[in-house]
Amino acid sequence: MFDEFGFPADADAAYAGPVLETFVYCSRAAEGVDDAEVDRIIEFSQSRNVARDITGVLVFGSGVFFQWVEGPPAQVESLIASLHGDPRHYDIVTLDRSAEERARLYPNWEMERVGADDIRAVLQEALESAENENNIAALKRILEHLDSGPVDTLHPSATKREGAGR
Repeated sequence: MFDEFGFPADADAAYAGPVLETFVYCSRAAEGVDDAEVDRIIEFSQSRNVARDITGVLVFGSGVFFQWVEGPPAQVESLIASLHGDPRHYDIVTLDRSAEERARLYPNWEMERVGADDIRAVLQEALESAENENNIAALKRILEHLDSGPVDTLHPSATKREGAGR
């Protein structure tokens, strides 16, 4: 039963890593959020998330954010609360949220920007598997936004929010 005093046999084999919470979401950028503002978000996030032991990827394109974060559950919960209070985006759609023992997928905080076509494919897949009515409505609005033209032609004040996001 025990190889060494106090340690079960094959203890290392059963341990996949720390308990990490994963939070994946997408949202629409608010009026005035441009590349310079996203650069400020990235710079702030990198320093703050290192202190919180949060890692992940932030994608921004065509006025849409997509982010994957992972870290200690209490720290990710705090981050989620701050994301929902951040006026720089709206129509927040949770694509995945889970906690499990595992190794990190993103051991270093990395930020990446991809084009709207890549974001569209991710959001379309999320829409096809979405079950929550508010998430479905928000995903449809985000996809319509991507199809409608440049970011500066669509502002939150011109868009009906229908209860999703904030």
